[in-house]
Amino acid sequence: MPADHAAAYAPHRAGLVAALAAGLALRGRTAGLRRPPAARRTPVRGRRVPAPRPPRGSGVRGLYERARRAWDRPLTAYYVILGASLLITVLGLVMVYSASQIKALELSLSDTYFFRKQFLAAAIGTGLLLFASRVPAKLHRALAYPLLVGTVFLMVLVQIPGIGRSVNGNQNWIYLGGPFQLQPSEFGKLALILWGADLLARKQDKRLLTQWKHLLVPLVPVAFMLLGLIMLGGDMGTAIILTAILFGLLWLAGAPTRMFVGVLAVAAAIGVTLIRTSENRMARLACIGATEPGPGDSCWQAVHGIYALASGGWFGSGLGASVEKWGQLPEPHTDFIFAITGEELGLAGTLSVLALFAALGYAGIRVAGRTEDPFVRYAAGGVTTWITAQAVVNIGAVLGLLPIAGVPLPLFSYGGSALLPTMFAVGLLIAFAREEPAAKAALAMRQPGRGAKAGVSWKSMRRRVKKRPSGER
Repeated sequence: MPADHAAAYAPHRAGLVAALAAGLALRGRTAGLRRPPAARRTPVRGRRVPAPRPPRGSGVRGLYERARRAWDRPLTAYYVILGASLLITVLGLVMVYSASQIKALELSLSDTYFFRKQFLAAAIGTGLLLFASRVPAKLHRALAYPLLVGTVFLMVLVQIPGIGRSVNGNQNWIYLGGPFQLQPSEFGKLALILWGADLLARKQDKRLLTQWKHLLVPLVPVAFMLLGLIMLGGDMGTAIILTAILFGLLWLAGAPTRMFVGVLAVAAAIGVTLIRTSENRMARLACIGATEPGPGDSCWQAVHGIYALASGGWFGSGLGASVEKWGQLPEPHTDFIFAITGEELGLAGTLSVLALFAALGYAGIRVAGRTEDPFVRYAAGGVTTWITAQAVVNIGAVLGLLPIAGVPLPLFSYGGSALLPTMFAVGLLIAFAREEPAAKAALAMRQPGRGAKAGVSWKSMRRRVKKRPSGER
């Protein structure tokens, strides 16, 4: 290169060298701020790098948030209903065996007599539960009218002399042969729920529930017919539960407050009249909160139920170690099995039973509140009302807070006639929980080959579901 050209390019060369030196110095100063190469996460081709997770909460608030997220999963209600009902049934079998041994020996029977009958009923009930949980809602609606007609027919047969039988002063049993009897009024609860849910759903589709005559007729007259047949046999406890189911259906259907209060006032007036005209019912009412058996031992059962609970302490006297079941407490394996549970398993056992019923009831409310099908909403709400109301009446009587109504603890007390329709009703709740759009998508994703065909995850399904008022109050 000529000397004059080199002299001309010298200033440019000096500027480039100075810029390069400044860049190297800046790189050296910022090297400490960069992430080390070993700590870098190299993305793999075709694989998404997960976003960094936010720090989890700690303490009570973090525990609450995790519990809320777990409860919001699509299959939570399904698992809670299935698990709680099975746990109640299994624990009930254990307590029936423990509480009924002495009663069976008093009757010169095998000590496992009542347990074997209850176990057979639970096995048949499990089949009914599986059947009810697998068939679609259309089939349940088709069964509503035949079940109602058959139940009314059997309840009429109960009042015919020579066919119906009286147990503990109530004419509400039919003898089936051998050691088996049937109480049709227990199936009347299930019949009223299915028939009433189908009736209200059809009227809602036709937008007729805004008129009071369509809201009350024929639901209330049919319910009163069932109540009349039950009261002919003197079974006021079952009548109370049936009334609770009727009010639950009216509440879900959106009955106006004035109409609701009016029907409630009529039912209360009828109930007061029936109680005041019966010395036995008045005596039971007088035993609320009793701490002594009273004159003529009129409050013997109520007081000894409290004795059994009080002697159990925190963790009970041990399974099979009850003292009250040795002839002191009448009906230890049926109406007052909760008292024996408190004596043998203590406060821990009774609170566990209460927690299971609370979980079952809350899951039933969730199913009724999240569905888009009016029949499912009414049926799920009716079943939840039935189970929770009957549990409250039974446990309230054992605790001395309510009069003794003579109703069993659902899924827990001895009695096949009560266990079979209740397990079928639990199967309804399971079927309805499976039919939620998000739950259906989640179940499809778990089955091999069906997740790809579904082409959608339960999260996206949940986003597609259009939220609407559920009718809950």
